[in-house]
Amino acid sequence: MFLSTNFGVLINQLLNYVNINGRIQASDKAMLPVDNGAFRYGFGLFETLLVQNGTIRLQEYHMDRLFAGMQQLSFDVPSLMKPGVIAEQVLKTVKKNNLEHLCRVRLQVYAGGGGMFGQDAAKPGYIIECFELNEEAILFNENGLTLGIAEGLNKSADSLANLKSCNALIYAMAARQAKANKWNDALVCNTAGNIIESTIANIFWIKEGIIYTPPLSEGCIEGVMRRHVMASVTVKEQALNIDTLMHADEVFLTNAIRKIRWIGSVGNKQYFNTFTKSLTNKLF
Repeated sequence: MFLSTNFGVLINQLLNYVNINGRIQASDKAMLPVDNGAFRYGFGLFETLLVQNGTIRLQEYHMDRLFAGMQQLSFDVPSLMKPGVIAEQVLKTVKKNNLEHLCRVRLQVYAGGGGMFGQDAAKPGYIIECFELNEEAILFNENGLTLGIAEGLNKSADSLANLKSCNALIYAMAARQAKANKWNDALVCNTAGNIIESTIANIFWIKEGIIYTPPLSEGCIEGVMRRHVMASVTVKEQALNIDTLMHADEVFLTNAIRKIRWIGSVGNKQYFNTFTKSLTNKLF
């Protein structure tokens, strides 16, 4: 049996073309097996890529993370499924959709079907989707974001915590809290009660001119923009509790699409953006 995109699973019907395992096809005709591991178990990985002027931004970092993740999840990766091949397929799909100037790409790798113990479970498939972006989406935000801290959701800092996996239930529920409270995003804590990230981004804070971010051992996603920032400027890794957050001078979020976004407030605490804006100008 196959899962049609008519049900809106994995594929956005508003798109003209998607790429499934190297085959570009009209989105309203595209189909996936209903027993694929991502749909049934959240067994898969994904990358959110920024394509600008025909180039995948931070391509090396994205491919490093994706293939390291597949290795960690014991995928049986075909010899022809190499980083350069996947990147080429991404750009072919973008071109087919006439979005080379600027777009967001979701590249998802999913486990094969037949159940968790099936012989095809370790065989990966992939799907590439493109979403149009406007220029404003990648510019520094003039108005600070309003954030809150998600309640009743605590992420385990286990061996899978740093992966950008398809199992995103905790983030989806935190996002619902953000929407209900009219926040721009919600911060997520680990089981120790420390803040580790937002629903879609890594978190950094600045105190007396020093930039900090939680270490990966706290359970945050190993973000590519986090890696880029840490490769470009000096950053100190430190656990982030609520008291530290409330006494920070500035706080910002990073992800591959929106780059750096400054936080204007968390609860009643207000933040500045002088250092953050200077850092953004330096890096981008």
